[in-house]
Amino acid sequence: MRIIVAVTGASGANYALALLKALKAQKVEVHLVVSEWAEEVLKLETGKKISALKKLATKSYSNKDLAASISSSSFLVDGMIILPASIKTCSEILHAHTSSLITRCADNMLKTRKPLVVGFRETPLSGPALENLWKLSIYGAIIFPLSPGFYSKPKKIADLEDFIAGKAMDLLGISNKNYDRWGRK
Repeated sequence: MRIIVAVTGASGANYALALLKALKAQKVEVHLVVSEWAEEVLKLETGKKISALKKLATKSYSNKDLAASISSSSFLVDGMIILPASIKTCSEILHAHTSSLITRCADNMLKTRKPLVVGFRETPLSGPALENLWKLSIYGAIIFPLSPGFYSKPKKIADLEDFIAGKAMDLLGISNKNYDRWGRK
């Protein structure tokens, strides 16, 4: 599989790290785009630099590089996930403001009907944010609130991160065993 992973400046950098580790373990070809604010949030939340994300990807791109191969709808890809996705990014995608590589790639997913998973990590949500997410879902995006389940009885934060990474992979059609699935015992 070939997936585009975008990381924006919303809180939740650990989720992006967990997903990238899981995709690398599955040998998925990952094309990574990280926004400028995501770099700041990554440092703030994890103490890590962008190189920690880049080393988990097959190839990485600047969010300003609109000439990158992945900016074209002729680039063959199985889907895209934005994790975490900020309100700003969701609004730009909804209104087809394709002035960054992340929003350009997301627009390509919508127009080619490829999976676009939007891992939204904001709370609480304003009316306009809810409306934007609803409209994105109508246009074909999969809205993925980054709300981990607790039925697997997580013991540490990494268990919650693995749950989100596993659910994200499920949405992209990538089999995984990142978390214990629902089931009565």
